[in-house]
Amino acid sequence: MRLKNKVAIVTGGARDIGRAVSVKLAAEGAKVVVNYFRQANDADETLAQIKSNGGEAIAVYGDMTNTHDVAALIDKAREAFGDEIHILVNVAGGLVARKPTAEIDDDFWDFVFDLNVKSAFKSSKAVLPFMPAGSSIINFSSLAGRDGGGPGASVYATAKGALLTYTRALAKELGPKGIRVNGVAPGMIATSFHDTFSKPEVRSNVANATPLRREGKASEVADLVCYLASDESSFVTGTNIDINGGLAFS
Repeated sequence: MRLKNKVAIVTGGARDIGRAVSVKLAAEGAKVVVNYFRQANDADETLAQIKSNGGEAIAVYGDMTNTHDVAALIDKAREAFGDEIHILVNVAGGLVARKPTAEIDDDFWDFVFDLNVKSAFKSSKAVLPFMPAGSSIINFSSLAGRDGGGPGASVYATAKGALLTYTRALAKELGPKGIRVNGVAPGMIATSFHDTFSKPEVRSNVANATPLRREGKASEVADLVCYLASDESSFVTGTNIDINGGLAFS
């Protein structure tokens, strides 16, 4: 129970990696606020899984690119679990669609950046007044942020690259307050993201090119997030940790 008596918010916490993170934090004793946007049924399933394991959690609807929704999320977290929030995991994000540069307009560019970068900024800014020393923020980047991503993913990759830098900048700013900020950069993880955006043959080729010869599991990413949220990583801040089976090194 490494996170006993801690309160955690997981944006985009209803499915895939977000669900695995929510379930893992709850299993380690945290009281978890599971944010969702379009996946009410997924959020219900995540809560059911947490509660069946004896954990404590609530689900809160909200668009993390919307300032009002972000504020409402923080308010509901405080109403449920008190005024201190110790962990923020910014999972919310997405590729949206694969488009070559010739097909990208301003609206698409702005939407993908808002979804991946501005959401993390808004959530972090809103939660800071309620974070005591010893708290932790974990941002989700991607291997795409390291290597530019696959075909048609230039905007997504650029946004995830921006998150790598934002994580470092925020770590410098918040370190004197005793708040740590780290990032994780997953590679090919077996989730609905790749079911939607990656062809089976591409997934197979990537897995075969990975030194561990497989895709990662959402639970493995959740284990890393739990470490970064816990006191076990109390001298770790400003890092962006790759979790890709050895496919690429930073």
